[in-house]
Amino acid sequence: MCLYAAARYKLHYVCVSCRIGFKRHADPQREQPCPGCARPLACAGRDFAAPPRRDAAGWSVVAAVLGEGLRYEGRSVCGCTREPRYRPRTRAQLRARRDAAAREGLPLSEVLSRPDPSTPVDDDPRR
Repeated sequence: MCLYAAARYKLHYVCVSCRIGFKRHADPQREQPCPGCARPLACAGRDFAAPPRRDAAGWSVVAAVLGEGLRYEGRSVCGCTREPRYRPRTRAQLRARRDAAAREGLPLSEVLSRPDPSTPVDDDPRR
């Protein structure tokens, strides 16, 4: 059964400075403001799982991933053909990918999608 085709699912929006997340319907005409600080919320995608508010290290990793223009998504439009793409969850994983990007001369956004920082991502269109 198609996961995302059956209903209109909300996207995850986050405020990294306040360390909070919300699920809201996407509205390209309107910017989503944070209720705490009134800054614009960052769209984190459909497959985002927010770290606990007290986890400063986890939120710094989220800030780095979103700062590179990536979202926590990976499923196709219907949701049944792909698993969510890899994103680092800890500072150690982020540090390993930053080192690999510097060593290989690649953009950080490309290396952040790798489960293993030393191997290239499989470009299989079915994945």
